[in-house]
Amino acid sequence: MHHRPAGPPGLRRRTLLRGLAGAGTLLALPGLAGCGSGRGDPNLVTMASNRANPAQREAIAESVGLFEEDSGLTVEINTFQSTPFQQSVNNYLQGTPDDVIGWFAGYRMRFFAERDLITDVTDVWDQHFRDVFTDQVRSLCTADDGKQYMVPDSTAPWAVFHRRSLFEERGYEVPTTREEFVALCERMRADGIAPLASGIREGWPAMGTFDHLNLRLNGPEFHLELLNGDHSWDSPEVRSVFGAWAELLPHHQADSLGRGINEAQTALVRREAGMMLCGMFITHAFPEEDLDDLDCFAFPEFDPAIGASAVEAPIDGFMLSGNPRNPDGARALVGHMGTLEAQEIYTAIDPQALPTHLDADTSEFSPLDTKVDAMVDDAEALTQYMDRDTRPDFASVVMIPALQRFVSQPDDIADLTASIQRQKVSIFGR
Repeated sequence: MHHRPAGPPGLRRRTLLRGLAGAGTLLALPGLAGCGSGRGDPNLVTMASNRANPAQREAIAESVGLFEEDSGLTVEINTFQSTPFQQSVNNYLQGTPDDVIGWFAGYRMRFFAERDLITDVTDVWDQHFRDVFTDQVRSLCTADDGKQYMVPDSTAPWAVFHRRSLFEERGYEVPTTREEFVALCERMRADGIAPLASGIREGWPAMGTFDHLNLRLNGPEFHLELLNGDHSWDSPEVRSVFGAWAELLPHHQADSLGRGINEAQTALVRREAGMMLCGMFITHAFPEEDLDDLDCFAFPEFDPAIGASAVEAPIDGFMLSGNPRNPDGARALVGHMGTLEAQEIYTAIDPQALPTHLDADTSEFSPLDTKVDAMVDDAEALTQYMDRDTRPDFASVVMIPALQRFVSQPDDIADLTASIQRQKVSIFGR
């Protein structure tokens, strides 16, 4: 994010967790109503957090605790498992949601802004964040009306992850081109290692493979326009993506439809697989003592004319509900979550997260964090991930089953792309 070291370093990354006291209630599914118990209480702000693993809960609790000390307000944190929350959030927002809501930048934020389900926070940006985020980050937090609806606090970019020690022991070299990537996969197979860990039982992990191939073959502009409904899915460009994927499928772990993403990540940890295209959340799968062995590289170039400079860097942050019960307290809380101090506290504890604040101190970043941060800095374009860059109904209803179908029937590309296009027209109206 073009970070510049400034001020004293924050907490060391991957600090040992200090317990979950005060981290809030963990709820499996949000109902139609929010969970706040103090409607209209000027001293209480409620927050819905979709960051549910232990490190994330601890990081949220630490950052919110600082806000409580500084403001004198009390924050009630209601923590939801991320995937069920995504599936239920539309109904949740139309009920009585919490004041502040953890969510995603990009299309998935704009979708709710267009429906008046969240509140404009441009005044918070104008007061606190005029020059502390890149133009790309600001754009991702801006709706079509030109107003900001989210305050960002972290990003968790995607890359091809691997164990450094495995590459050193086997003499593997980091590939930068399609040909080198395929050759490395073939060498790993010959060595009895599954080249690419893969678990798409949940569906959404398959989107990462499509995204990266489309970015490398057709470029970020086409990719984002495609996900916005502006191009046909039954086109030579899209069919070329599935064709390239079909060539890579033999190098993926077998039975990926029967394997969850956590199991796939475990295969990388155990050296059963050599690489995995994944987000920085893979750090949660590695034992503390093995994290220094985790390394990565950018998904290779597939077309020299397109290059490999586009990076999937999903931006997370916080929104205000459409009608917060404590609007002043809610605005103060989202403003706090975007500050340099809050971001350094959060990203010091959550190993998958990198700060979005331009002045974030990088002096104590791990080698992995430094490498990924540089990838984001050098990116010519940032994308958010398919289920964040397109309509949520299209992503979940059409693309998840379509991508799972492709993996099981890779020889039926023409029929697949025609089916996606028919469904896309019915959803987007074009």
